[in-house]
Amino acid sequence: EVQLVESGGGFMQVGGSLTLSCVVFGFGLNERTIGWFRQAPGKDREDVSCLEPFSSPTYYADSVKGRFTMSKDNAKNTVYLQMNNLQPEDTAVYYCGAPYTTDYACYDAMRYGMDYWGKGTLVTVSA
Repeated sequence: EVQLVESGGGFMQVGGSLTLSCVVFGFGLNERTIGWFRQAPGKDREDVSCLEPFSSPTYYADSVKGRFTMSKDNAKNTVYLQMNNLQPEDTAVYYCGAPYTTDYACYDAMRYGMDYWGKGTLVTVSA
């Protein structure tokens, strides 16, 4: 059974940093694309970043480029989202997502979304 479990959210002041984690159960990170997404109150879900199993560079939304870094630890089957210089507009529930299949690229994920989702972790940034 596939499960994605996010953690690391919290309250942060503008300019601060947080690192989110997503532990993956049910498949290895060297098998499938995985991504971070977010949804702010009253807004649609937004792509944040995406990582394919054996390719680089990692995809980043324009709104987070230069501030967020996605990485993974295959041994721990965990992906991370390091978020620096946080801004109020980064306030959202952050989710990690993964596809059913192994041939799903970040291009597909950004257009069509993912199949498996975690429950999310809330990040609140206060001015």
